[in-house]
Amino acid sequence: MKTAMGSHVRAYLAQRRALGFRLRSEGYLLLSFARYADRYASRGPLTHKLAIAWASLPKNADRHRWARRWEAVRRLAKYLIVADPKTEMPPRHLFGPAKEPYRPFIYSAQQIGQLLRAARRLPGQLRPWTYQTLIGLLACTGLRVSEALGLKIVEVDLPKGLLLIRDSKFHQTRWVPLHPTALAPLKAYSRRRQRYFPLAERFFPSEQGAALAYSTVHAVFSRLRRTLAHGGRPPRIHDLRHAHACHVLQRWQASRRGAAGRVLILSRYLGHQHIRHTYWYLHALPELMAGAGKRFESNSHEKP
Repeated sequence: MKTAMGSHVRAYLAQRRALGFRLRSEGYLLLSFARYADRYASRGPLTHKLAIAWASLPKNADRHRWARRWEAVRRLAKYLIVADPKTEMPPRHLFGPAKEPYRPFIYSAQQIGQLLRAARRLPGQLRPWTYQTLIGLLACTGLRVSEALGLKIVEVDLPKGLLLIRDSKFHQTRWVPLHPTALAPLKAYSRRRQRYFPLAERFFPSEQGAALAYSTVHAVFSRLRRTLAHGGRPPRIHDLRHAHACHVLQRWQASRRGAAGRVLILSRYLGHQHIRHTYWYLHALPELMAGAGKRFESNSHEKP
């Protein structure tokens, strides 16, 4: 009896995750592929035709989305072909590169204020305060959304002004210091949450007192961002992290010391695995690249 594609995918994901890969988005895609394959391919091997049919869904999606789905199937095929030589290896870049150059949306202080006011108008007993405080924390610390949602109450040390981020991306743990101006709203929210959910484990709980789901936060934020005027791609909640990093670099560039000697500090603060991930911000924002170029030009004219 032929093995269902779902079994192959689950075995592949289990093996990769045992090696330390989280595969959150890729796992979601491959489980979707497995359901499609088991429904339409009669439990046969992975073929080019099957991979193309699934990767090019939905039909109205952009090419980059198709490319990401295609690359996920390619990695699965590398695993399957070892045990099943009938597996057809999908060629690379059939739909082009999976990633497009991304220019982050850099929120202004005024736009962050608009988001905070929109969050305050949400219905619910704790919900408005949760989203207002969550957005404020993301904007002033540059935390990843998953890091903020994963915070437990015992990991938020407000008297010392420190957050303990455990087992984040790349399984890193770090301390994140809070700016003094962030403490008052965090303390006010903590007291309010304690009244409604005294037994809650997470710092940011749902309206039922359980962990706040990542998907729920994105759905709510998609409504909140409608208050913002923007052109092109809609701003994402993750862009709050990018905005924080870019604003820090802009302030440093404007100072006498400059930013070059302090990028490593920001890299550690943001939890980047490699400093090149932090230098990406210089490329992502033309103003930062221009500032870096001027600094380089002035240094190159100095006498040895």
